Amino acid sequence: MRIFHVDAFTNRLFSGNPACVVPLQEWISEHAMQAIAAENNVSETAFFAPEIDTEGEFRIRWFTPTCEVDLCGHATLATAHVLIHHLKHHADQIRFESASGVLRVNREGDRLVLDFPSRPGEPAEITDELVRALGIRPSEAYRARDVMCVYQSKKDILALQPDMDRLARVAPFGLIATAPAVGHDFVCRFFAPAKGVDEDPVTGSAHCTLIPYWANRLKKHTLVSHQISKRAGELFCRLDGDRVHIGGACVTYSEGSLAV
Repeated sequence: MRIFHVDAFTNRLFSGNPACVVPLQEWISEHAMQAIAAENNVSETAFFAPEIDTEGEFRIRWFTPTCEVDLCGHATLATAHVLIHHLKHHADQIRFESASGVLRVNREGDRLVLDFPSRPGEPAEITDELVRALGIRPSEAYRARDVMCVYQSKKDILALQPDMDRLARVAPFGLIATAPAVGHDFVCRFFAPAKGVDEDPVTGSAHCTLIPYWANRLKKHTLVSHQISKRAGELFCRLDGDRVHIGGACVTYSEGSLAV
């Protein structure tokens, strides 16, 4: 099996979010995919194979080092990058069947753009346990797949040092922290200790909840996000009804084969 290591949501090596991409001609066992993802030890490993008799051209699955997840943005972007730049897939749109339905990746100039479902959050209680987990009380909280906490400033987001054990209990999938910012429409960080990823460098799927919130708050449908992890990434966002478009670049770090 071939394997590609790609930095997503960046045009510079050693930044953005690293993903491993494994192309398959036929599916291997779930146990094998999980073992490979654990060995890769990046936030997500994507596996994909040709799909027959469905709307998607390929089926895609994503694994953290500890479990399979229902949606991942940066590894989907990385998979499209591998298809186009290494496997010579020439279509302007790539369609994937997934656990979250049909996902599309469109080529817009030099940028790849995810077409994902919007996941707006419902208002949630700011509990004492949530505040203890985060260390700083947010001004608002929402819940979709992830818990989203809204703060007043970028300074608050940078200052967060969550208690990961507590956070895993109050956010069974992940937690988004976000605030308005100068130079970008908003900044964010993403923590998913319950899924084996304490802090994810750049998180496309979190923007399924971030984009509808900020589009409504800022009264604009086109936004630019900055995820301010140590590796950092920039995402070009658009709200389109019940879909979100999330654009960015990718760069390949390495290509090899698996001795499996």
